[in-house]
Order: sequence, then structure tokens, then C-alpha cells
Amino acid sequence: MTKLTAPAPDAEPGLPRRGRPPKARAAAAGDTRDMILDAAEDLFSKHGFYGVTIREVAREAGVDTALVHYYFGAKRGLFDAVFLRRAEVWNNDRVDAINRYAREAGEAMTLEGLLEAFLRPPFQWSLKGGPGWKHYSALVAQTNANPAFGGETMARYFDPAIRRLIELIKQALPGAAEVDLYWAYHNLSGALTLTLGETGRLDRLSGGLCRSGDLDSACDYMVRFAAAGFRAVCTPNP
Repeated sequence: MTKLTAPAPDAEPGLPRRGRPPKARAAAAGDTRDMILDAAEDLFSKHGFYGVTIREVAREAGVDTALVHYYFGAKRGLFDAVFLRRAEVWNNDRVDAINRYAREAGEAMTLEGLLEAFLRPPFQWSLKGGPGWKHYSALVAQTNANPAFGGETMARYFDPAIRRLIELIKQALPGAAEVDLYWAYHNLSGALTLTLGETGRLDRLSGGLCRSGDLDSACDYMVRFAAAGFRAVCTPNP
């Protein structure tokens, strides 16, 4: 009689279970997980959280819905995984950049230098990182304006990097009131996410004079605009 062997208890639904060494199985699982995240990121960026179903994500990724649930649970778990994946890269780059600039500039640190260091990484990722980063930038823009859970989501993934920036801006603008610093950043945050969303609004408004996809120029303008705004809002009145 042939003895039947049950699949390993940690075998994943929808993946081949036989003839693969552990490392190959792990690599396949990682590839499948990334395919699901890529598909979800694309759909969420175009249709928002409420406009996407798990079934649509599974179809886009070419997997069974059970596999999406296996990795991420409910839809909110999938959304959070999508959001976290690139937030870590984005924020680590920004914090490293402003810390490096502050260390190298010392007492010569300027507001423009800080903002350039903080803003350039997300613009560069969106410009050169491929379609996934374009989708992510659009997703961040949507989430930042979402009244249901946008504030909580943005706070969870982005606040540590923003607080570090504000700590350094305090050194560049001694005497600035905290309430003014937070209002100034709030205005910068809206401009940043709208610009990275590349909606094409600027192209139409300017009659083609400006291009929303010209992210190098967008970053240059934003550094100057934000620096002037911080000074206008945060400089104590005589």
C-alpha cells in the first residue's frame, strides 16, 4: 500500500508543495507576496481603498483570493502592507539625508538646505524608481486627503521623519513658535503630496507651460516656496 504524506503544516495555499528545497519555496513565496502588493498598489492608487476588492487584487495578481487572505488577512491589512513597504524606504532616505546635511553643514545649516535634503528623495524615487513608485506617490496623495483614516495612516508611517525635520528647522529658525512650525509643515505636506500625485492639473492650468511630470523642476520650486513660507509664518513679529 502506498503511504500518503500530508503537506507540511506551513505549506502555502496556491504554491507548489513538492520537489522544492526550503530556500526555493521561500523565494517563491516572496515573489508571490510582491506580485500581490504590486497589484494592490496599482489598483489602490487608481480607485482608492473603498473602490478595490480583494477579488480584484487577486485577479490582477493572477492568484487565488485565498492566497491574498493568507498573506494579508482582510483588505485593511493588505492596504497597510502596501503603504508600509515603500514608506520605510522613503522615510529612511529622508531622515538619512537631513541628518547628513545637518552634520556636514554645522552652524552653516540653512532652511533651503534642510528642505532640499528632505524633499529630494521622494521626488527622485517617483522620477526614477519605476511605475511602482508612481503608483505609491499617487496613493500617498489620496491617503493624505482621506478624512476616514488618512490622518491615522500618515501619522503612523510618516510622523517620525517629519518630527526630525521640524527639530532641525527649529535650529535654522530659532525662536519660531511650535504652532507656526506645524502649520507651515501642514501647508508643505499638502503641496508635496498633490505634486507627487502628478494629476495633470498644472499642465492644463498653465496651458502646457508647466508639466506636472517635471519632478526635478517641481522639487526646485517647492524648496524655494516652502523656505519662504516657513520664514513668513515662523519668524516672530518685531
